[in-house]
Amino acid sequence: GVNFIMKAVTFGEIMLRLKTPEYLRIVQAQNFEASYGGAEANVAAGLAMLKEEAALVTKLPDNPVGQAALNELRRYGTDTTHILRGGKRLGIYYFEKGNNIRPTNVVYDRADSAFACSKPDEYDWDKILEDTDIFFFSGVTPAVSESVKETVLDALRCCKRKGIEVVCDLNYRAKMWDKNTAQCVMRELMPYVTLCIEDFEASLGIHAFDGDMSRGIEQIDTYREGMQEITRQFPNCKAVASVLRSMHTVEDGDWMAIYLNGDQFYETPVHHVHSLEAVGAGDAFAAALIHMLKKKENPQYTIDFSIAASVLKLMIQHDFNIVTEEDIIHVMKSNDVNLQR
Repeated sequence: GVNFIMKAVTFGEIMLRLKTPEYLRIVQAQNFEASYGGAEANVAAGLAMLKEEAALVTKLPDNPVGQAALNELRRYGTDTTHILRGGKRLGIYYFEKGNNIRPTNVVYDRADSAFACSKPDEYDWDKILEDTDIFFFSGVTPAVSESVKETVLDALRCCKRKGIEVVCDLNYRAKMWDKNTAQCVMRELMPYVTLCIEDFEASLGIHAFDGDMSRGIEQIDTYREGMQEITRQFPNCKAVASVLRSMHTVEDGDWMAIYLNGDQFYETPVHHVHSLEAVGAGDAFAAALIHMLKKKENPQYTIDFSIAASVLKLMIQHDFNIVTEEDIIHVMKSNDVNLQR
């Protein structure tokens, strides 16, 4: 058959990421390494790397910093046509890599960013979403500001009118809002979502873990129940996918994924991984999953491919998953002792 290119649109903030050299703490650092990223930008770039047509919709300041972020997206083939320019500043996040028992730490400096201050009427969704197959946003986006939350709602209503599939990664950011607010907002948005990923405990108040989230794989039964609960509460949500991990240290752990499609569960092998940089692994997972949905692959292959993309991201620096489909398939098929039991 003809392999048509799917058009995906993602909506969210891309930030300047300032990372301390090596394992230095922020208070020790004399300089920072600059790169750019954010959940929706990472998903769009991941899709572009998989040869899909993917556009990021956001607002960037009309200055060299905003331009640098735009250039970084273009460099990997992301469509930047619908990016608005203007506003005061690009959001920043400072990144301090953890080691062994010291956790990774992030400090946000994103208040009053061009994106946060953008207004719903600046986005012409009918035009932006023309010929779009899939719309993606994460739980971070509605947390940015009230006006951005309203914009998300506008986009979702437009998706409903046009019959566009909506994928949401529920990732919850405690530094941006509290659980009550998050659940209140996400429950308002969920009726539009057809596939959801990840953190439904914090975002929707649906029970997933007993205590420690970093021991996820041992709690797979509770997790399955949580996934089924989503499809019960939100019947429009046809599928739920999640990465489960059990971490031994900040860098060493076991990763696997679970996928509920219809009423059937699909699980991946466990990957034993030592991660170089645990940023954007969830976004890499989302991009791979969207790519597989478009290819209409069977659910088992879909989820095996997606977790392989995710663990591969752990070996890649910066936010974007700079890997090809061949790279991912190689990891999927490899029986390397470090990757699979």
